[in-house]
Amino acid sequence: EKKLEDRKITLSFLDALKEEIQSNVYYIMSRKGMCRFGNDYALGLRWLRRLGYVQVSTNPVLAAIAYRDDPNLWSKLEDYLRRNPEYLKNIDDRQDELVMLATMLALWPNMEVFRPVFYLKDFSDGMISYQLNPNVADDVDRSIENALKIYRATQEYFMKYDEYLLWGWSRDVERGRPNIVFKVAGSSPAAIDITSILESLGIGTNNTITFTVSQEVSLILAKMRGRAKAVKMGVKTTKVYETNMGGRLEGHIREVKAARLLMEALKRFEDPEAKLIEFCKKLNVPVAGKSEVWTGATGWGYNFTAKSLEEKVVLASFNQYLKTLADEHLAGLLVEAKLFNSKDEALNYLADWEKAIGFSGTLVAQRVWWIFFSSENKAKWISYLISEHGLTREEAENVLNGIDVLPASKRKPMDTFLTLARWNMTNTEFPDHQLNVLNESKSLNFDLSNYDNAITMKYNSKIIEILNQLDDFVKAYELTPDLSELLVKVGVEVKDMGNRGLPYDEWGLFGSTVKTMKGFTEAYNNFRSRVVEIAKKVAKIFSV
Repeated sequence: EKKLEDRKITLSFLDALKEEIQSNVYYIMSRKGMCRFGNDYALGLRWLRRLGYVQVSTNPVLAAIAYRDDPNLWSKLEDYLRRNPEYLKNIDDRQDELVMLATMLALWPNMEVFRPVFYLKDFSDGMISYQLNPNVADDVDRSIENALKIYRATQEYFMKYDEYLLWGWSRDVERGRPNIVFKVAGSSPAAIDITSILESLGIGTNNTITFTVSQEVSLILAKMRGRAKAVKMGVKTTKVYETNMGGRLEGHIREVKAARLLMEALKRFEDPEAKLIEFCKKLNVPVAGKSEVWTGATGWGYNFTAKSLEEKVVLASFNQYLKTLADEHLAGLLVEAKLFNSKDEALNYLADWEKAIGFSGTLVAQRVWWIFFSSENKAKWISYLISEHGLTREEAENVLNGIDVLPASKRKPMDTFLTLARWNMTNTEFPDHQLNVLNESKSLNFDLSNYDNAITMKYNSKIIEILNQLDDFVKAYELTPDLSELLVKVGVEVKDMGNRGLPYDEWGLFGSTVKTMKGFTEAYNNFRSRVVEIAKKVAKIFSV
């Protein structure tokens, strides 16, 4: 406001806006080619597009947030249902279809915002990620059916839209191609088949609910197989993504370590549950009396009910209450249990662990990116695609260049800066995280050049030594024997990568997966209930 001039209010406003945009760290990083960026939120996209953002995630959970923040979307849904009464018949039997409709009504405007980017960048950017129904994530046939139904509906919508958008363009340019990729949950090995099948049809995927090297490597390989089939048939492919939910891995590992420390400390007391109640009150955990049931939020989108002492320790360890291991109350309890001689000694120990855990998600993203896209390995995969799938060099490069690692679920600004890469990388962020990154970039002594291609940074071996004390980090960071065998065949150096990674049959049992799927499924079901309620209200008015 201070930069506005009364005599030339419009010009001064535009000058101030230009300065604001061009001084933003995201604009600077995008302009310099330091990384691609996406938005984990369904609103505000026109502004972010001007900062260089090229992708957005939209799913029923995020759609629910969009409907909360923009109540006009509910009116839009009601209006659509009035004009299309066929959706109001047998409502209870078509609840998931109604959720799909409500999500697409929030989805299509996002796709419109990025539609010009999609065409101007020849399908290599401007993608919208849409998550398939989490309730059928482990069912290949139903997931494919769900994806094709959404894809067809979106294609019909954009066939009409593109006649206006692409007016004057050559008729050789494909109209109606949805700028959509489907978020396929890596909650079971079914994700491998779903990914490969969709990619073979030229329908892109964004694998999510993925926290471990073994999951992400397996799913990138599935993308490569599917994309190879597509390009051999002459199908034009789009940009696709492999999400690395680093913050959610970090959160789970912190909770595992916290629970282990609490149990070890409580064993030193004559009355462990009484001591736990005393500790929990300091953290505002909703405790009840001894031997009573406790129920509280987890910070993962669902409530947890605890009956046994072990379960109550788990509840107290959730990030809803214990935001960091370097906690004064936790340090005090450990000293009181005589696990440390002083509070300073305990806090130093906890701070070392907190620092190491803060790198866990970044380390997984770095390893996955290095395996496929580093200067040491990328050419090896091109040769593999040529020999294994009979592709030309141009086709093989198309297959590999179109896959980006997608760091997500960030918890601190460095989660973004440390995963910057000039190729095969898109960082996706929530709005509050974007603000934190912007503020960090304005801090004293911050130098953006220190993070150019930061994904290649080397870390102190002590960090990994600390983390390797936890089985869940080992499962997240190491390979499986079959993956090691394939990488050796390709020529990737696997000497220090280990073979104790998360096995396929444990994808759905891994702690981060269980917690995330519970939260996502509960959010989906709550949104579905609200959508069904609206549909029944409209049906009642029209006596359908």
